[in-house]
Amino acid sequence: MGAPASSASGETAVPKCCETCRQLARIVVRGVAAGKTVEIDGLGVFSPDPKRGFRFEPRTLPQVFLSYAKEDSEIANRLYEDLNRARFSAWVDQKKLLAGQNWPRAIEAAIESSDFFLACFSTRSVRKRGGFQSEIRYALDCARQLPLDEIYIVPVRLDECTVPRTIQHEFQYIDLYPDWDAGVDRLLTMLRREVKRRRPAPAD
Repeated sequence: MGAPASSASGETAVPKCCETCRQLARIVVRGVAAGKTVEIDGLGVFSPDPKRGFRFEPRTLPQVFLSYAKEDSEIANRLYEDLNRARFSAWVDQKKLLAGQNWPRAIEAAIESSDFFLACFSTRSVRKRGGFQSEIRYALDCARQLPLDEIYIVPVRLDECTVPRTIQHEFQYIDLYPDWDAGVDRLLTMLRREVKRRRPAPAD
């Protein structure tokens, strides 16, 4: 590898990828120094450790991105907790985004690195403009890169809303109402079946 390029002013130009890594490292260091756990999507979790300074745990659980309207944040948090208890790594913006991060890019990266994308539809979100709709559009773009038989986008209904026709035509949705526990059980059964199906067959 050649030496780093120099700018006209004589300063060494830092490759963009290296500068991104440095910014990420600064965010991790600040978070851990403040006693917080820092999760890097698709990589793992950095936690404070009194002896070594920090502890790193690589990501091993399937990641599920939760997309929802902010008006549904309470019920999204309930789903987040249920998924985590069921040994999935759920991702919601209000719990995962850090100060100093480029939020739009961090959300896109989380969608890209997730194993599943849960679109939480409700009477409050179906006609709402903004982040919820843009996240779904980005997930649809990501889904086009995956094998046709792979389940990635999973629509769920939080109440008796009408799921947009473009989603209904391509994806089967799951109702989490009126019986929340039964709906979550159906969701977890489907997710576990898909995770198992994706695992490579054991070598002979």
